[in-house]
Amino acid sequence: MNIFDTLSNHGVVPVIAIDDAADAIPLADALIAGGLPLAEITFRTDAASAIIKAITNERPDMIVGAGTVLTEAQADAALAAGSQFALSPGIDAAVLAHARKIGLPFAPGVMTPSELQIALRHGCEMVKFFPAMPAGGPAMLKNISAPYAHTGIGFNPTGGVTPDNLADWLSLPQVRAVGGTWIATRDDIAAKNWDKISQNARAAVARVQDIRGA
Repeated sequence: MNIFDTLSNHGVVPVIAIDDAADAIPLADALIAGGLPLAEITFRTDAASAIIKAITNERPDMIVGAGTVLTEAQADAALAAGSQFALSPGIDAAVLAHARKIGLPFAPGVMTPSELQIALRHGCEMVKFFPAMPAGGPAMLKNISAPYAHTGIGFNPTGGVTPDNLADWLSLPQVRAVGGTWIATRDDIAAKNWDKISQNARAAVARVQDIRGA
């Protein structure tokens, strides 16, 4: 089982922008307590590498990936910090080639069939459909992905995904896991609302199980 299969088992990946490395372990513990021991820590803040390193060192059972990886240097930093996978909002052939060279599982962002074909050429097993709702929602993804179903490539819709439309996304067989930006928001982390984050994670796990009939 590869890392993207593991993400698929959970159905939701918390997408997190976190500013203070001191919040790394309380955040991890809140997600673990909620039954969702994984996170995409985005490189939207200067603390991203330190946070990934802290979680992977102190909570080794937590699955941690890096998000918003835009450059080869960020891919290197993500891997050095302990990231098990990386994602990007867009697609860059040079970054894809570098990620493959260093052995970092990488899911680039796509919106079009042409971008999807670039990802396939680079051996990607999963792509981020971003921004998911503004790009046309589940109906658009269903139509874009249909000609490529035989390739087995999976999708991680992110951007506008909510508990209310979660079933629409997970009903598509090609969707492995959605990006859950609502589970641990930047504001809740800054306010140290750990109980709320645990509750959000627990509710997301229950909702996925309900949708999948688990």
